Amino acid sequence: MHTSNSLQNWYARQNHITHAILIGLTIGMTGGLLGLLLAVAGPVLAIGAVIGLLAGLYIMTDISAALYGLIAAMALLPFGTLPFKVVITPTLLDMAVGAFILVYLFQWMTGKRTRLQLTPVHILLLAYMLWLLLSFALGLRYGPPTSNKLRQFAETLMSISLAFILVDLLRSPQMLRRAVMVVMAFVGVQAVVTLLLYFLPDDLAERTLVRLARIGYPNGGVIRYIEDNPALPERAIGTWVDPNSLGGTMAISATLIASQLFALKPVLRWRWLTVVTFGIVAAALVLSFSRASMLGMAAGLFIIGLARYRRYLPILLVGGVLLLFLPQTQYLVDRFVQAFTGADLATQMRIGEYTDSLRLISRYPIFGVGFTGTPDIDLYTDVASMYLIMANQIGLVGVFIFLSSMTAIFVYGLRAWRAAKHNPLLDATHLGLHAALFVLLVNAVADLYFFRFDFQGSITLLWLLVGLALASSHIALNSAPSNQPLSNTGPSSNIASL
Repeated sequence: MHTSNSLQNWYARQNHITHAILIGLTIGMTGGLLGLLLAVAGPVLAIGAVIGLLAGLYIMTDISAALYGLIAAMALLPFGTLPFKVVITPTLLDMAVGAFILVYLFQWMTGKRTRLQLTPVHILLLAYMLWLLLSFALGLRYGPPTSNKLRQFAETLMSISLAFILVDLLRSPQMLRRAVMVVMAFVGVQAVVTLLLYFLPDDLAERTLVRLARIGYPNGGVIRYIEDNPALPERAIGTWVDPNSLGGTMAISATLIASQLFALKPVLRWRWLTVVTFGIVAAALVLSFSRASMLGMAAGLFIIGLARYRRYLPILLVGGVLLLFLPQTQYLVDRFVQAFTGADLATQMRIGEYTDSLRLISRYPIFGVGFTGTPDIDLYTDVASMYLIMANQIGLVGVFIFLSSMTAIFVYGLRAWRAAKHNPLLDATHLGLHAALFVLLVNAVADLYFFRFDFQGSITLLWLLVGLALASSHIALNSAPSNQPLSNTGPSSNIASL
């Protein structure tokens, strides 16, 4: 008995020693890695790496945190990458989208999700994804894919998958409202950053933005001007780098926020904060000098007014007339006149691109030329219109499938509007999401970044918006009347699914 106790005590001491050694080794290795990171990358990146690691570990345990991290990466650092290369250099947005999808799949593998919830519109979205795969495969005849092109194509497919996941994930008005609130919050932060950078002296703003070169941003020449002419006014860019992509983001977000200005139950608790956020985002949009984005937002505001706030349409009309005659807006008005008359350089370049694009479409109308090259030396695919670049790369059939999908979203949303408009938790959010998607589609007539692979932030915004709009419609159609308690909308609830 004494011998047995002695052996147990000896094993206990050995276990304590082993644990102490392992803890010491762990602390030592962690300290060594932190010291190496400080020496190689500097304190700022080292702190950022530690915070990012801790955030990543937390995100892997909470799908809401994963979604909010995705939105933050898209809104604040859409072109940010890891400061080092691991075979390829993944972007922060890649990692955020990948983490979100991975956490969602973990929920299925662990049994937390047992029933998939989709809408009839997803059949068309699936057809669109399959057509993208077919066009990519057929386009390999015209050029081999690079590792970067393969990565970007995979990113695009992952972004489209958001339209499926969000409908299954967001099953109650409260969940949807929180997601919309996070979008508004992070876009508002981006707008503040945009205004600060815009009003800083150009050399200081340049030095500030160049600091982001360590995470994949340009290392010079980032300040942008109208027609790239320093003699003309500066264009706001924020951390989106491109003024047109920033303008599109601000126009979409301003429309989404505008729907909350007169809501009975806005997603932000304080209405004054909604007003301030809208003003900051709208100011960032104007300073981007993106004419297509401004026209898109005007169309979105008109849709919101027509659908819900007709009494405010005269105010909107008076505001538009004032903009035409105020001395402070005359330069902007002149820019629009030049655009519609084809008098400025940017519009003339667009007309040339459109002509070349129509020539390509006439030669390859069905499947387009894919994403890896062109069969003829006199052809190129980039053109300042999402619909034309789509036609160039995935053919007219691909454009038809995409537009059919978007039309189906609005038809489904119109059907859901009959229920949503009577629910104060849903009415403004549902209307704002569909109006914002309409703004995006209008804006895309004269800009290409919602489809071009190197603008993954904009592509993610498109499919995030599609997912939120479809989730809003599905919730509205499957929620109880606004004067009755909401039914259980958890993952195991008996919600009708496709």
